Amino acid sequence: MFLLLFGSVALRAQDVAVKTNLLYDAALTVNLGAEVRLAPKWSFDLSGNLNAWDVNSHKWKHWLVQPEGRYWFCEGLQGHFVGVHALGGEYNVGNVDLDFKMLGTDFRNLKDKRYQGWFAGAGIAYGYSWILGKHWNFEAEIGLGWIYTRYDVYPCAKCGTKHATGKAHNYVGPTKAALNLVYVF
Repeated sequence: MFLLLFGSVALRAQDVAVKTNLLYDAALTVNLGAEVRLAPKWSFDLSGNLNAWDVNSHKWKHWLVQPEGRYWFCEGLQGHFVGVHALGGEYNVGNVDLDFKMLGTDFRNLKDKRYQGWFAGAGIAYGYSWILGKHWNFEAEIGLGWIYTRYDVYPCAKCGTKHATGKAHNYVGPTKAALNLVYVF
């Protein structure tokens, strides 16, 4: 599909990059991103993340896909940029001790219950990319937006009996945080 969307775009050196988000790496989430410059000030970024295992007794399984269109204030793949992103995926989370509430979402519930469901959303982002060398960049990005989720609730992290089915929730807040190590071709 990626090739169908951008197959007619003539690509040159410095037009394609691959990246990894060091924040996801620290959270043991496998991730990979790719970015293609479409015009001097426009690019398309696509990232994917997967965490398919439990760590100790904590369940934090999920997958996420996040496409983003970016406008660069100077030249593509360097300097300041703003972006518009979408996101979607699935999760299975429980026995995680996060002691805070934010904008109507109570993360404290993750300690005693397990939530399994899907999500989709959209947001806006701001970032900056520093050139480190001929092929290496370092990129920081933060995004805010909205996520809609549908989920089932289980009474504990390993229980199979449902507590509630088909619950819905709207989340507003951070939707993207990245410290990317980038290789530019």
